[in-house]
Amino acid sequence: MKKIRVETEINAPLEKIWAGYNTPQDIEKWNSASPDWHTVKASSDFTVGGKFCSRMEAKDGSMGFDFAGVFTKIIPQQLVEYDFGERHAKVEFLQKPHSVIVSVEFDPEDEFPIEQQRMGWHAILNNFKAYIEQ
Repeated sequence: MKKIRVETEINAPLEKIWAGYNTPQDIEKWNSASPDWHTVKASSDFTVGGKFCSRMEAKDGSMGFDFAGVFTKIIPQQLVEYDFGERHAKVEFLQKPHSVIVSVEFDPEDEFPIEQQRMGWHAILNNFKAYIEQ
């Protein structure tokens, strides 16, 4: 199955972007695809083989799920790869002269249309950009 890729350009120092993407307290502030959802708790053993989990819930309490997995590769300030369920994702951080390109490539799932998945993951990435640039 073809991978989905989303990216954004963030106007902030790489160190701030890297920390904001990988620190549970920060993840809780930006990790949602729409205003009616939020991450109520995040945890991370940020090492290869370490586990992570973000508890995502609808703000009205109607539903929620754990986005959880295991880190498979980490190159500081460059790359994070992880497995979640039977799927894989790769997050790359590319330093430009005055910004950083953050791209996420992931295996789609079968339940929702490809474009809906792309839009959801891109919305989360845009929330991350807004959080870091504020």
